[in-house]
Amino acid sequence: SRQDLWQMVQELTGEGMAVVWSTSYLDEAERCDQVLLLEEGELVFSGQPSQLTRRLEGRSYLVRDLRADPREFLSAALAMDSVCDGVIQGGSVRVVLGPQNNRRDVEAIAGPLGGVLHNVAPRFEDAFIDLLEGGSSGHSEIAARMQPIHDEHDTMVECQGLTKRFGDFTATDRVSFSVGRGEIMGLLGPNGAGKSTTFKMLCGLLKPSAGSAQVAGLDLRTSGSEAKLQLGYMAQKFSLYGLMSVRQNLEFFSGVYGLRGAEQRARIAEMIEIFHLQDFLDHSPDDLSLGFKQRMALACALMHRPRVLFLDEPTSGVDPITRREFWTHITGLVAKGVTVLVTTHFMDEAEYCDRVALVNRGQLIALDTPDALKARVVSDELPDPTMEDAFIQLLLEQDADEVAA
Repeated sequence: SRQDLWQMVQELTGEGMAVVWSTSYLDEAERCDQVLLLEEGELVFSGQPSQLTRRLEGRSYLVRDLRADPREFLSAALAMDSVCDGVIQGGSVRVVLGPQNNRRDVEAIAGPLGGVLHNVAPRFEDAFIDLLEGGSSGHSEIAARMQPIHDEHDTMVECQGLTKRFGDFTATDRVSFSVGRGEIMGLLGPNGAGKSTTFKMLCGLLKPSAGSAQVAGLDLRTSGSEAKLQLGYMAQKFSLYGLMSVRQNLEFFSGVYGLRGAEQRARIAEMIEIFHLQDFLDHSPDDLSLGFKQRMALACALMHRPRVLFLDEPTSGVDPITRREFWTHITGLVAKGVTVLVTTHFMDEAEYCDRVALVNRGQLIALDTPDALKARVVSDELPDPTMEDAFIQLLLEQDADEVAA
């Protein structure tokens, strides 16, 4: 959809129209003739995207061939003073070094794990993070305070033939997959593909028309209330209550998830501290910036220490630094044994997932690791495809197969 929109805009600019485009997708900003970067009300950069990106020449690296979990390596790298930024890229880790460009520090921790540093071209997003003096520290305080989860179930989420019909329309059509303990499963697809409908059935918010779903070994048809206490859910759209204050929302949702008394008060205080909500407790959530709304929604989903976390487009519309903060918490929780299902339209976020399920027109059309999905679409035209390339190509292949049939 974003590609279609860009094509329309380019046709308009080709006819002489001026366009002002506000976005948190920095790959979109990189397509613009000129960018204005704002931070806390101040203009911190004005010029062509390439002007900013050139500042990072020789400082962006891809660490490949790691024998360890790339999420663990990323956390270690982000804790280093010489690393400005880092993100997961399938089985590899992309790191951006500080101005000193001291790659030996990263090689020292990558070498024993088999990791090899490859210099790669900088991205506009790399330059944006560097301009703001770095992204996440790699430390999740909420994960640090959480005890490791020990569960007798190896499979924490499972659906078989999951189907949802609304009249004559089938939103989800016989979808089957399972998610292991401590795994991140990404659910991707175009708008209207059935991702959110599938999500809501797995959370017990929608009753399936056919098929079955289990969470933590509990059947959502017969043990729905018990299963819901094992999971945390963050909705696609901000879904807290605007008629209540931030404090009242925290009290309400902690109570819904079964917290009472001293434990409830302690968890609320913990979330206020970790997500920096102190200055907003008497405000309506409607008055918060999008970033703080999303932090608050995540806090409400995590207060009861769920074993399974459902995140429906948790970073939609937020800035890259806040996205990194969210993923630091997610990867930290996974290291403690939490199982995560996430939908996203940021294809670079899908790289954090252990596996990706691609849904189109209600059907599951691909399920594999990010690297394996990218490998499926390698060609002369796409020798080194991105996750977005794989996403689009696999959808086009399905469309072509249906036309041929």
